[in-house]
Amino acid sequence: MKSDLFSSEHLAEQATAPGMTLQNTKSIKYAVNGEMHARQGAMIAFRGDLQFERKGQGIGGLLKRAVTGEGLALMAVRGQGEAWFAHEAANCFIVEMDQGDSLTINGRNVLCFDYTLSYEIRTVKGAGMAGGGLFNSVFTGHGKIGLMCEGTPIVIPVTAAQPVYVDTDAVVGWSQQLTTTLHRSQSVGSMVRGGSGEAVQLMLQGEGFVIVRPSEARPDRPSN
Repeated sequence: MKSDLFSSEHLAEQATAPGMTLQNTKSIKYAVNGEMHARQGAMIAFRGDLQFERKGQGIGGLLKRAVTGEGLALMAVRGQGEAWFAHEAANCFIVEMDQGDSLTINGRNVLCFDYTLSYEIRTVKGAGMAGGGLFNSVFTGHGKIGLMCEGTPIVIPVTAAQPVYVDTDAVVGWSQQLTTTLHRSQSVGSMVRGGSGEAVQLMLQGEGFVIVRPSEARPDRPSN
């Protein structure tokens, strides 16, 4: 049987080392040797001796998720083998974190991560409920995290001299050392006339970066 489908570009080769790699722009392959964590329902294939188990968030995490809609519905993957992860053909990226790094990510953009990383759901400081009740997941530790994004993300440097203003529905994440404040860019007169559709943004200040997607968020469909 012959076809371009069977070219090396599409072939899933045997992993030579444990851990996370890009299979292609739309999926991540994880060679499991022990344990890793992933978004519930994101596994599209696996081989080997692997077990998939729903991972609890603790009472605090569950309450925050129930109130805000933000959070990570996770599963633990344990054993020896290879698993592939994807979500609605979103573009996938891998970020490698060193000890001492801290990254704030919207839960909807997390695909999978090493068990050596820890995360906590936190309120976005300065936003409050007026900013949509922003709650993001803060990752710390040493390891890799697989992210996904509809379209090609934009990474914008933030400096002390140049703060960046982002749409709260488009932001993917930012470096944790940045400070956040709710910013209103619409005048009272504009609001009276019906508004511009861009009334409130999240202002990020300091030294670091912010990641935004080239579209506003759509509601997540529940994972099976």
